[in-house]
Amino acid sequence: MKRIQLLATGGTIASVPSSNGYSPGMGGEELLDYLGEFCGDCALCARDILSLDSSNIQPEEWAFIAAEVYTALSEFDGVVITHGTDTMAYTAAMLSFMLRGLNKTVVLTGSQLPMGDPLTDARTNLISAILTARTGIPGVYVVFNRKIINGARAVKVRATGFDAFESINAPLCGTITTDGVVLNNPQPITGIRSLERELQSEVFLLKAIPGTKPELFDSLLSLGYKGVVVEAFGVGGLHYLRRNLAQKLNLLAENGIPVVITSQCLYDFADLSVYEVGRQFTSEGVINGGDMTSEAAVTKLMWSLARASSIAELKKLMLKPLCGEISNVMKRT
Repeated sequence: MKRIQLLATGGTIASVPSSNGYSPGMGGEELLDYLGEFCGDCALCARDILSLDSSNIQPEEWAFIAAEVYTALSEFDGVVITHGTDTMAYTAAMLSFMLRGLNKTVVLTGSQLPMGDPLTDARTNLISAILTARTGIPGVYVVFNRKIINGARAVKVRATGFDAFESINAPLCGTITTDGVVLNNPQPITGIRSLERELQSEVFLLKAIPGTKPELFDSLLSLGYKGVVVEAFGVGGLHYLRRNLAQKLNLLAENGIPVVITSQCLYDFADLSVYEVGRQFTSEGVINGGDMTSEAAVTKLMWSLARASSIAELKKLMLKPLCGEISNVMKRT
């Protein structure tokens, strides 16, 4: 019989009403109690490691959760993490990098309504996550609304709807249907199983708008940021007339602060070679983010900065597919 560890971190799924609104107040054992006699033909063991709204889960918590998962996998066949939905995509992406080479299943899930709500999606999501963890498919996944999504491709696209997450620029890894768990595109095992939780958290994400001032990036230097991800227009354009963002970003990169360019569009990819506005980037430290999600680009940059000793090494690492987070859809620059 498969042994599955439930690691509870809080989130909406565990929330209860309070005088200040909903807040986490339910532990993992209580969540499992709501499942009744269901056990998915496996032995379930719950452990509370955090009790946080996911808005309060930050880089320090990512490192802590990764260590807890790694320890659990030495004893259990799979791990389910209950987590708030708002930053679940960031946590899933970061765990995908920190826990590369997994030969077991790690699943993150949560809900849009608390487990105790009569209309909740929590029970279905938790059962789906347990069934997925039981399969043994390697890697980190988000399981939500019966969909199995690569952890480095998941994005929350709805604030309140039950179909809250989508797989961006990659097919679903599977679904939960009347036939049970149906796997389509499980992640390949890459690297040796290890815990690599060191990261550089001083990374800034900017969504460019028409008229963004180049001087904004000077403040990032003074604040001590070590890397920047920019959500550019379309396939990677940024304005250079009157307010020359490209020139400023080139200077930032030449000063040792790498810049990753992604697209504001959820789907498709950045390609800096298509338009003149994209070809303004000349520094080696300006990196084309391809079809990575912003969540994956941010967490991968944090993770890579802790490992690369040069811009060239960092760029090579950022452009290399590590857990299915980026695809070879184009010649990336």
